[in-house]
Amino acid sequence: MNIMHILRAPVGGLFRHVIDLATGQVARGHRVGIIADQHTGHAGSEATFAALRPKLALGLTRIRLRRQPNPADLLALLQIAGRIRAAAAHVVHGHGAKGGALARLVPASKGVLRVYTPHGGSLHDAVGSRLHIMMEKALMRRGNLYLFESAYSHGVYLDKVGRPESSRIVHNGVASTELEPIGLDADASDVVYLGELRALKGIDVLIDAIAHLRDQGRRITATVVGDGADAAALRARVAQWQLSNAIRFRDPMPARSAFALGQVVVVPSRAESLPYVVLEAAAAAKPIVATRVGGIPEIFGPLAGHLVPAENAHALGQSIADLLDDPVLAKHGAQKLRSRIAVTFSVDAMIESVLAAYHKALATQPISGYRHQTLVES
Repeated sequence: MNIMHILRAPVGGLFRHVIDLATGQVARGHRVGIIADQHTGHAGSEATFAALRPKLALGLTRIRLRRQPNPADLLALLQIAGRIRAAAAHVVHGHGAKGGALARLVPASKGVLRVYTPHGGSLHDAVGSRLHIMMEKALMRRGNLYLFESAYSHGVYLDKVGRPESSRIVHNGVASTELEPIGLDADASDVVYLGELRALKGIDVLIDAIAHLRDQGRRITATVVGDGADAAALRARVAQWQLSNAIRFRDPMPARSAFALGQVVVVPSRAESLPYVVLEAAAAAKPIVATRVGGIPEIFGPLAGHLVPAENAHALGQSIADLLDDPVLAKHGAQKLRSRIAVTFSVDAMIESVLAAYHKALATQPISGYRHQTLVES
């Protein structure tokens, strides 16, 4: 197949998902291309793209893709349409709200399969999402196949938008190499947060939790790894609580490097779909404190009782203190969750399930140059 992936910002779990998917599809003999915004990302994103670019038979295209709807999107659609025609794409797979909208709106031949994976984002964000939901409803019939990374995400879409003609739940997955435990750096803090620095991720709640613990006589140190729109506000909050000696900020880095900077990984999110940071930390047998939001309970399964309510600094702080006070219990829980991840969340299973969904959808709409393959699904 000729497969073109479209995403806006090459950051976070969405970016990792696209890279994993593209890499796996190339390894299985498909011709793959990626279209992404040229003005977002970081040094790590550029290094990842540089390593993958030689393998992309359909190329890596960087154009201007704005986060919010903009008249300039018309130019972007024309540029994307040109790349799709040149690539003779069989599949156009949009990721995230912007990538999904462009994949479904772009002018293309009738037979092109239009696929959309929401990845949470604006679909789960209660703030300012009304316009996005209206757009999702308007675009729903333009998509041929909808892939959801969690049952939660699928349920939110059905509730807020409607029932697409064809959909499938395909969980994110990790590689077997990620199941290796990670040691601690010599200057590791008590906890580490890894991800985007924005309100939805609840880092402010983590800061408040550490302040409350300090007021109770507990000195908890933390490392916050990442960048984002609310970085300055979070630094100001740390200063306001007089926690500059307890909380340090680090630039984005690979997950496993970040995990070595803290004994416990904290995911204080207000909303999520199926976050890679939880999968990656669990695979590495890191003790985790996470909120009971989105698809996180799907990752924890029978261990979901350990999750804490969102936006509750006291509960978050108590859970952190409990794990730090009982390292044996923390290690035991981490190993149990790691065993679950190894069995249930595989990147190879994710790639195969997505390809199987493509094949099944393409079988119903013949495309010039595409030869249908009969697959036996596990």
